[in-house]
Amino acid sequence: MKRPGKMLREVLRNVFRPAATTRYPFVKIQMPPKFRGRIQFNPDLCIGCKLCMRDCPSSAINIRKVGEKKFEADIDMARCMYCGQCVDTCPKKALEATPDFELAQLQRGKLKVTYHNEHKDAPAEPATEPAPAPTPKPGDKPGSST
Repeated sequence: MKRPGKMLREVLRNVFRPAATTRYPFVKIQMPPKFRGRIQFNPDLCIGCKLCMRDCPSSAINIRKVGEKKFEADIDMARCMYCGQCVDTCPKKALEATPDFELAQLQRGKLKVTYHNEHKDAPAEPATEPAPAPTPKPGDKPGSST
């Protein structure tokens, strides 16, 4: 270390600067207007042309006819690349990209979303099992909480 004062000067200079990052989990950020997040399907607008299905490079969309002029969409968010080609291709704008990007799941099956004709928004989360009770650590007294 030839010049220890150079490092001290750099440290002191950066101590008084504002942070360059955000406190993300605690402070939610606003996404830009054309951000391509989770894909939303509006079954009332769908005409069943399946252009979105054909144009999807990862085959993440499956459109099914469920009645006279009624369609359902299965979207596999685990396969989706969020490229937005399906949104651009849809002639009736039945698909749209939302600013929702917090899609992490522990089970891959929860990333498969089915949009029914009754529900215009994302379906409710599937029922999950209750969390198991924490196992006591060695040395803990029974009935005491941590």
